[in-house]
Parts: sequence; C-alpha cells; structure tokens
Amino acid sequence: MKSMKNAAQTVNVETVHENRFRFQLGKIDIRAYTMVAALLVIWIFFDLVDSTFLTARNMSNLFTQMSVTSILAIGMVLIIVAGHIDLSVGSVVGLTGGVAAILSTWLGCSTPVVILGTLATGLLIGLLQGSLIAYRGIPAFIVTLGGMLAFRGVLMGVTKSTTIAVSDPAFLMIGSAYFSQGFGLVLGLIAIAVIIYSIWRKRTVRSKYGFAVSPLASDLLRMLLYSGLVLAFVLTMNAYKGIPFPITFVIIVALLFSFIANRTKFGRHVYAIGGNPEAARLSGIHIQSRVLVLFLFMGLLSAVAALILTSRLGSATITAGQNYELDAIAAAVIGGTSLMGGSGTIVGAIIGALIMSSLDNGMSLMGLETFWQYIVKGTILVIAVWFDIASRRKNSVR
Repeated sequence: MKSMKNAAQTVNVETVHENRFRFQLGKIDIRAYTMVAALLVIWIFFDLVDSTFLTARNMSNLFTQMSVTSILAIGMVLIIVAGHIDLSVGSVVGLTGGVAAILSTWLGCSTPVVILGTLATGLLIGLLQGSLIAYRGIPAFIVTLGGMLAFRGVLMGVTKSTTIAVSDPAFLMIGSAYFSQGFGLVLGLIAIAVIIYSIWRKRTVRSKYGFAVSPLASDLLRMLLYSGLVLAFVLTMNAYKGIPFPITFVIIVALLFSFIANRTKFGRHVYAIGGNPEAARLSGIHIQSRVLVLFLFMGLLSAVAALILTSRLGSATITAGQNYELDAIAAAVIGGTSLMGGSGTIVGAIIGALIMSSLDNGMSLMGLETFWQYIVKGTILVIAVWFDIASRRKNSVR
C-alpha cells in the first residue's frame, strides 16, 4: 500500500509539473504547436516548389476548399471522441447535395426552402443511423458502412445517375460569394476585440477567485499572436476578392461546437463516454440519448457541407462527396483526436482539415498524379494514428 501511495504521489507531482508547463504555454497542447509547425513546413515546401502556392488567390481557394472538410471534421471529432466512427458522411454529402439540386432545379423551390429541405434530410439520416447505433446496439462501423453504400445508391436512383445543374443565383452565393473588403476588415477588428477581451477576462476571473495566472507578458504575447493571425488572414483574403462566404460557416460551426464540447454538460458527457463507457453509465449518464444526438449533429453538418459543396460546384453529381469520410477522419486524427476515444478538440480538427486541404491543393499545383496523392494522404493518416498510439503507450508507461 505504501509503495502504491508513493507511486500515486509521484504521478501527481509529474502531472502538476506537466500542467504547469502547459499553463505557461497558454494552456495549448504541445501537439497543437506541432501541427501548426507541420502546416507551416508544408506551406513553405509547396511554395518553394511552386511560387503560386502562397499567393492571395491560391490561399483564398485553399480556405474555400477546406470549408467542407472542416465542417465534416468538426462533427467527426465528437463522434470519434465518444468511441464511434461514421463512414457514411461522404455519401450523405452526396445525397443531401442531390436533394438540394432537385429541390432547386427540378421543383423550382426558393433558396430558403432548399436549405430547410436539405437540412431536414440530413437530420433524418442522422436520426436513422443514430437510432440503430444507440438503441439497437448495432456497431457504428457496420451501420455507417452500410449507409455509405445505401445512400450512394439512393443518390444514383433519385438523380437517375445524371448531373443536375443549379442556376439559382441566391443558392449559388452560399458557396461562391465573398464579403466586401471593408466588411471583412470590420469582421477582423471584431474578432481581434473578442480575442483580447476573452483572454483578459479569463485572466481577471482567475485572479478574482485566487487561481494562478500566466505571466502578463505571456498573455500579451498571445493577444499579439492571435490578433496578428486574424489580421494576416483578412489582409490576404482582401488582396484577392475578400473573405470567402463559406469560411463564415466554418467559423460559426466551430464556435458553436467548441462551446458545446467545452462548456456544456452534454460535451462533458461525450468525453466521459469515450474515456470510460462503463464508468459513464454507472455515473448516470444516459449514453443512448447522447449517441443519438451526436449522429443527429453529424447528419446536420453533412447537410451543411453539402449545401456549400453543391453551391460552389454549381451542380450535384453522383460522385459528389466521394472519399470525404476519409478526409474528415484523417483531419480529426491528424488534429489530435484519438481513435481510442476520450480526447480531441475542434481547433485541432480545423488545423487537420487545413493540412489535408493544403496537401490536396499543393499536390494539384505540382501536377502530381492522382495515385501519388492517395499514397501521400494515406501514409500521413497512418503516421498520425501511429503517433497517437505511441503517445498513449508512453503516457501509460509513465
């Protein structure tokens, strides 16, 4: 017993030291810095190979392309954190995109009706899959694998395997419009003000209740760093056409789901379920309802991604959304989400999506053949999973 007590004390001391170290770095996991560094290396490499990579025009295209993957990855993070997987998101994007095109072009519905109809379809798909997984006990892997095939088949059936062009200007704005430069600057200044206020408020609240706070210089540095990133983003986008409209969807969804994951009882339950399902059940968490809601979220986000994709492409095809499930899973894992469940962040998933989109964009600019692009992306996914497993083993040994 004495040795166990000493071991526990040692672990506690190490944990305190580790937490203190992380606190000095602004409470951001070291892995987040590693991902950002990897992203910068990728950008510098592609710019050396092709000088057009870091131009304002290509950066604008890159952020527009990443919007669909980012939205799917945000939903996938919570699914994986809870210990599940969703292999059907690509087919759901294709099917709901097909529904949007049918409503708009074949039935002549107005844009609000198209949006509501598409979102409702996504929710129904999420309800169907979530019910089977949560209340019928069928593994998510099987349900969503079947969904991947079934929803693609439904898409081929309802569209008669044809491409449906969309011509409604209001609908096409969802994926291809830009904010004016002046409005973009206003948005950027608001974002900077929010960043400074949130960091300062957190500092004053911690001081008020007697908790330790970071050195003032550290907080000022974070304000300058985050504000500089926001300003650089706005100026770069303004150097082309302005901030792409699809990015606003990513920002809104990211803020909303970060709040759900970090500030609500539901979010804490999801992490608890992924960390230890039996303990979560014994503590009174209603696991089935939580899992159902997660798949409802995933269906809804897939429909949002479908609206952006269909609008950006101006049409719905039977191949739309193909392999998006792999991109979303890869973005979540590269962003630090553990396939074992229990850990993962929304911010990490967005960085992961940016890495995946940068690879796609950069390799396309290089003219790399498609098979090489699959090999590179697959290899990076395996390395990310290996890194996650190695990190967990290292922590368990400690």
